[in-house]
Amino acid sequence: MAGLPPLVDHHCHGVVHREPDPGTFAAFLTEADRPPAAGTTFFDTQAGFAVRRWCPPLLDLPAHCPPERYLARRRALGPDETRRRLLSATGIGAYLVDTGLPGDLTGPAETAAAGGATGHEVVRLEALAERSATDHRGPGTDAAEAFLDTLARAVRAAADTAVAFKSVAAYRHGLALDPAPPGPDAVRPAARAWFAAGAPRLTDPVLLRHLVWLAVATGRPLQLHTGFGDPDLRLDHADPALLTDLVRATADTGTDLVLLHCYPYHRQAAYLAAVFPHVYADVGLTLTHVGPRATAVLAEFLELAPFGKLLFSTDAYGLPELYTVGSALFRTALGEVLGGWTASGAWSTADARRVAAMIAAGNARRVYGLADDGPTEPVG
Repeated sequence: MAGLPPLVDHHCHGVVHREPDPGTFAAFLTEADRPPAAGTTFFDTQAGFAVRRWCPPLLDLPAHCPPERYLARRRALGPDETRRRLLSATGIGAYLVDTGLPGDLTGPAETAAAGGATGHEVVRLEALAERSATDHRGPGTDAAEAFLDTLARAVRAAADTAVAFKSVAAYRHGLALDPAPPGPDAVRPAARAWFAAGAPRLTDPVLLRHLVWLAVATGRPLQLHTGFGDPDLRLDHADPALLTDLVRATADTGTDLVLLHCYPYHRQAAYLAAVFPHVYADVGLTLTHVGPRATAVLAEFLELAPFGKLLFSTDAYGLPELYTVGSALFRTALGEVLGGWTASGAWSTADARRVAAMIAAGNARRVYGLADDGPTEPVG
């Protein structure tokens, strides 16, 4: 099977500039927010094994070499050369970078440049609101009013340059939000209460809904975290099926909703994408963490998701290795799934090539309005 265009990584994060120490490196291999249990290591995970499978050859080492040897070679090359080697081998042609995470991370342009690609920004709504609030916190009710005005203008301004917005309401409250846009009589008291509490972190469900509807009004695609992530969320509150009422409420707005990650609720996400024209889903983050089971998980996604509604991403964060692994596992899984269906006679080779190109890049380019570019390459 042949014909994959340069991949569009439609949701990812920056890479650390400095060389991480061994403990910090290993911490990026998990969604856990604490050190590993005594006597264990995060290298002994599917993500850890995948790094040792796909990345060492790009740094002139044999696949599956011990972590200590790999990290030593990484230090010898330095972070810039390591980043260049790993990102340039991914076959990614466009990076859509969520810039809402803190830390000394590469931005869209720098991330893309290391891989010889193009970079675009995805604006995280909650981070945008928290930055806007910082400029207005103070005594009196006028501060909250000024904040709401600033926030509305900031969202509109971000829509002029960003390709999409993202919400992490799954972390801040859960996805079972009232689907209706809140009116001023609800938003103003919520903003005043948030300011009065002095809390830097936005968790109020009224304000989270307000952010979602501000973004929807711009017409830019809205990415929504669903499924597993770090312990800051409750997994049962991140089931994309909880968004069903919001999906219905946004059906005629002209704004696409993109469900991120989704696992282990990927079948629910596939259902929503199947029955609502403006809903899309992705396999980001999931494939990296399930390793050689990526083929089975991708096949489950494709049971019900329309082929024009599934998007590729890595959700890579911190380590360039996670871009390498995410893209390699995607190619391998896609080749095995579609190749198997072609060999069985269920699909034609031409259809398999067309669908592969759609999932790899074409769907994302259509949803986010990106120009088509680059030659095709073999499918995994």
